[in-house]
Amino acid sequence: MGTERRREAAVGLYLTLLRIYEEGKKSVPERPYLFEDDVEICFIDGSCKSPVERFWNGSSMLYVLQQAGRSEDSDPTGELGADDVLHTSQLTPTEGTSPAALPVQRAKQLISLYTMAQNPNMTHLKISDLVVLPPLWIRCDGSDPEHTYWLGAEPLKAGNKITGISFHMVTCDGPTADKTSFVNLEELKTEHKVKHHSSVVTTKGFAQYELISAAAMDDTTLGSESNISIDITWHTVDKILQAPPLCSTATLNIMLESGDPRSPVYPLYRELQFLLALAEGLKTGVTEWPEHLETQTAFELVQEFLMDLKKKLDGCCVSGDKNETESIKSDTAAVDSSIKSIFSERGDLDFAEQLWCKMRSVCSYQELVECLTLVIKFLEHGEIQPWIHQGSSSLLSKLIQQSYHGKVEAVSLSGITPIQMLLEIGLDKMKKDYVSFFIGQELTTLTYLDYFISTSVDLQEQVHRVQKLHHMLEIMVSCTVLLQFKHENLFPLTQTCLKYYKENPLNEKQVFQLPIRPALVKKFYQNDYPEMWKVDITSGHGPKEVKTTWQVSADPPVEHMTSNNTGLFCDSTFNGSSEERMYFVAMAKCSQVHFT
Repeated sequence: MGTERRREAAVGLYLTLLRIYEEGKKSVPERPYLFEDDVEICFIDGSCKSPVERFWNGSSMLYVLQQAGRSEDSDPTGELGADDVLHTSQLTPTEGTSPAALPVQRAKQLISLYTMAQNPNMTHLKISDLVVLPPLWIRCDGSDPEHTYWLGAEPLKAGNKITGISFHMVTCDGPTADKTSFVNLEELKTEHKVKHHSSVVTTKGFAQYELISAAAMDDTTLGSESNISIDITWHTVDKILQAPPLCSTATLNIMLESGDPRSPVYPLYRELQFLLALAEGLKTGVTEWPEHLETQTAFELVQEFLMDLKKKLDGCCVSGDKNETESIKSDTAAVDSSIKSIFSERGDLDFAEQLWCKMRSVCSYQELVECLTLVIKFLEHGEIQPWIHQGSSSLLSKLIQQSYHGKVEAVSLSGITPIQMLLEIGLDKMKKDYVSFFIGQELTTLTYLDYFISTSVDLQEQVHRVQKLHHMLEIMVSCTVLLQFKHENLFPLTQTCLKYYKENPLNEKQVFQLPIRPALVKKFYQNDYPEMWKVDITSGHGPKEVKTTWQVSADPPVEHMTSNNTGLFCDSTFNGSSEERMYFVAMAKCSQVHFT
């Protein structure tokens, strides 16, 4: 590239980056920009996960450059066309895809142009009012001998003046199970000292362990998308793959999805699913009724239940009282014996709640109408005088209260009314179930739960908040069963979940974090290999700080890297031995150039 061509390219890159930066300060551009036909420039701010966060924790704003993927008729001089849009959310690839990387030589050329444009001494570029741009990172294809997968450049500044550039390079090899090929820590430290002319270096270790497989017996209680891991950091690393000392700082990462049939609270999850089906039916007019799996129909169960209550009111001795209670408990909470101490069926189910337990097996709209018709008939004739909890605002509760005075208003059981009546009593029952758990375990107070059980919002929103309560329950029960957590750990975790769900919609992909002592869960990982282990070697201070990172990980550390043997891209073993873990080995280095 000739001198004039380089100057034009540097100015062109600067102006493109500046335009993106100015737009990004208002809102993140929805589409990338095209530079010189082959380069896509995406802008990331703090709201989007950084693809280089494993190796660099600098500015929250950065550019990511990658190979352009465009149609033949897209505009080669500016913004991508409508058909070529690549949103920033796509920077992390979907399953089965990976971002396109640039050849290493092309990436080095772009780094050179960026450096020229940010150098205030390059007056021949004729850039007035030079702006300090966010750092720039480029995806590379690993085609060089070092297998480079990222190149980065970051301006160094004093105030608003650019004083130099910090260059970053990330290389990666593997996977391999040959741990004898791993570098020696002292060699790493010596190499860093020589490169950066440092006499003193500090080391910081990081290890991540997956606890889910280690904690579960026989098979995981959690769904395949669920994950519990622990991040551990410590200062002064002694050797490569050192086990974290107990004085380390640790954070538990919890991502749980509800609904695994092996979960101890799966019966309650199924109850919630029926509630959701009713809510959906109320909204769309189409209700998915459950299949009939019981020996008795819902109508028969309700009829039997009402007759027993009538006999009690008539003063007859009913021999089935004990069986009735056991039946309700079995119906509503077939909870695994291992957690009965923390989650057990309430013993104070009122008439409406017991009715819900019977009617959960209703298989059609017609059967629902028949059940409610029978209940209202018994109330109108004064054949039963059921008790209900105070505070319920459901239509059925109002009818019951009216029956105390011998007059029940007529209700037209048509349209959505029957579904709404059943949904209301189900909501009341399940809210009390969750409140009973969280209050009973002293994990929060009723005041903090008020948002989740409020009746001041519409039924759909009430159902959505009950879903949040169930997700929190799944998290607490799983941590208790799998990790043997006690109140001292469950309490702060509950507060974290409550705070998140008061401000955000239901999100079972959310990773909840909890600071803990490593000793609390050491037994679950002490005999396992880490999912990721790394050491940071640092010297210098402030803007002159430089760092070398050496890392091994079970997964590819760079999402756009490829392998000649993709069969190794899995949680595989070496020579069939479960004792040998396959690892990718990555190295991140930096250097600085100061402008004079």
